[in-house]
Amino acid sequence: MSALTIPITQAPRSWVLPDRGKVAMAALIIAESAIFTIFVVAYLFYVGKSLTGPTPRDVLETPIFYSICLLSSSITMHLAGSFLERGRKGAFLSLWFLTFILGGLFLFGTGQEWLRLIYEKGLTISTNLFGTTYYSLVGLHAFHLTAGLLMLLVVLIFGLTGRVSQDHSGRIGVLSMYWHFVDAVWVVVFTVVYILGR
Repeated sequence: MSALTIPITQAPRSWVLPDRGKVAMAALIIAESAIFTIFVVAYLFYVGKSLTGPTPRDVLETPIFYSICLLSSSITMHLAGSFLERGRKGAFLSLWFLTFILGGLFLFGTGQEWLRLIYEKGLTISTNLFGTTYYSLVGLHAFHLTAGLLMLLVVLIFGLTGRVSQDHSGRIGVLSMYWHFVDAVWVVVFTVVYILGR
C-alpha cells in the first residue's frame, strides 16, 4: 500500500481556548517586563555618572543569602503546586508556608539593606543619580515582591481554613507564574546592580 492510499484513522484535534488566567498573567508579565526593562536601562545609563558620592562600589554589599532565599522560594512554590495537583493538601500548605517565609526573608533583607544605606552610608533617593536609580529599580522589585507575598498570604489563609482544594491547582499555577517572574526579575536586577553596576 503506498503512502498516498493510507486512510486517515485519527480525527484532527479541535482547538481549545487557552486558560484565561494564564493568558491574563502572561499579558501582565509582558507589560511588567517592559517597565522593568526601562528601569534597568536607566540604571545602566546613569551608573557612574553621579557627580557626588557615594558610588555603588562604596556602599553596596552583595545580598547572597537573601538572594538564595528568594530563588529557593521558586522551587518550593513549584513543589507546592505539584502536591496540590495530586491532592496532597498538607504538603501543599507546608511548602506554601515555606515559600511565604523565604519571600518574607528576602523582603526583610531588602529593608535591612536600605536602613544601612540610608542611616550608615547616607544614600537616599535624592543623594545622587545612583541613589535615585538604585532605589527606583530595587524598590520596584520590592513592590512586586510585596504584592506577591500578599497573594501568598491570602492563599495560605484560605488553605488553612480548608478552602483550597485540588480543583484550585490551575489558579495556583497562575499565581506561580507571577512568583517565578518576580524571581527571574531579581536575577536581572542582581546582575545589573551588584555585578555589572559596580
